[in-house]
Amino acid sequence: MTASAPRGTVRAARLAAWLLCALLPAQAALASIPPIVDGRPLPSLAPMLERVTPSVVNVTALGHVQVQNPLLLDPFFRRFFNLPRLPQEEQRQDIGSGVIVDAGRGYILTNNHVIAGADRIVVTLRDGRRLPARLVGTDRASDIAVIQVHATGLRAIRLGDSNRLRVGDFVVAIGNPFGLGQTVTSGIVSALGRSGLGLGGYEDFIQTDASINPGNSGGALVDLAGRLVGINTAILSPQGGNIGIGFAIPINMAREVMEQLIRYGRVRRGVLGITVQNLTPRLARAFGVRGDHGAVITQVVPGSPAARAGLRVGDVVIGVDGSPVRRTRDLRNAVGLLPVGRHVRLTVLRGGRERTVEAVMAAPSHRTIEGRRIDPRLAGARFADVPPDPIGGGPRGVRVVRVAPGSPAWEAGLRDGDVILALNHHTLAGVGDLSAAVGRNPRALVLNLRRGDASLYLVIE
Repeated sequence: MTASAPRGTVRAARLAAWLLCALLPAQAALASIPPIVDGRPLPSLAPMLERVTPSVVNVTALGHVQVQNPLLLDPFFRRFFNLPRLPQEEQRQDIGSGVIVDAGRGYILTNNHVIAGADRIVVTLRDGRRLPARLVGTDRASDIAVIQVHATGLRAIRLGDSNRLRVGDFVVAIGNPFGLGQTVTSGIVSALGRSGLGLGGYEDFIQTDASINPGNSGGALVDLAGRLVGINTAILSPQGGNIGIGFAIPINMAREVMEQLIRYGRVRRGVLGITVQNLTPRLARAFGVRGDHGAVITQVVPGSPAARAGLRVGDVVIGVDGSPVRRTRDLRNAVGLLPVGRHVRLTVLRGGRERTVEAVMAAPSHRTIEGRRIDPRLAGARFADVPPDPIGGGPRGVRVVRVAPGSPAWEAGLRDGDVILALNHHTLAGVGDLSAAVGRNPRALVLNLRRGDASLYLVIE
């Protein structure tokens, strides 16, 4: 005798079968959405992204950081427990992005803060290949760096013109957020010319609401034609994640820096020799100037290019090479990208009358010194003055130009690109202050360093 199912169960089974049959055609229709509707193709970013995404790479920077344990800085504690004299370090790994800009020579554009202090750089291509990269040059002031790989089958991105961007233009961000792998997000240009964010020495950012997160740094911001218009660099977020406020370095600024890094290995910024302040309504009335846009010259360095060109204290700079100057940051950003020997035309107001002055950017004075000449514990390192601001101001700090691996300076923890702000609690204005600072405490060297975006203390005994 065969058992029969309850009537309710049979009705439920029949209803489920009917629903399945009814839904199958709908699912089939959804799975095969036609590419053309009413004779028009559906909009999609896919064709553009298929061309562009092979040009965006993942960048992994491997290095070491000091373990900041106060007990290890106490000589008595270290002797009592027979601890090693060398600074305690731990390995770090930073993950970011980069953009191939020259396929033939393997040049990749990225952020300085992605590779700052790295001992080894590894690039992962879109096709999965992992390649060692060489650091070509880096510039902390603009947060731009260039690295190089040697491989076949690279695809370079087309460079756009960031000066033609408008608020409201659609853009796409491509990068490696949180180390997930290549990710694409879209949005619009939310604002242009953002500055005063404390993110770098030269700030003229593109603001976008395209999602940018940690790991996107160094990645591409492209327009709808697939042209590179910016290098993603930072976000504004109280929690460290995307809230719709991201920033990118305009490609026109990045291109100027990149060309110098490739040619010289560093940015050879020229010096104009002036200090300036914003033109305020009160100053405008005092100088008889209409409006309140411009940069007032407050000092002209004797013998500088500005002095030779005839610039005077009280002149109001309102233009550089045809571009308007509304605030001091406009002047600083424009002049700060000019190399040594470049002619620059400044439009100034003097006595209420407009005139044009031409100056030639001059090379800043650079002094270098070998570490062994200062102290045996610094042997293997070479130090140089920090370049002065292009529009005025003297150097502050001492830059570590080169540290030979395995040398006493290397074992002590110094790395290429470090900037020593103070030594033995003595603020450094240049390499000439190093010897005097060492003499303050010959038994130990207490260095206050700036490494990338971080500050730290390093004790060498």
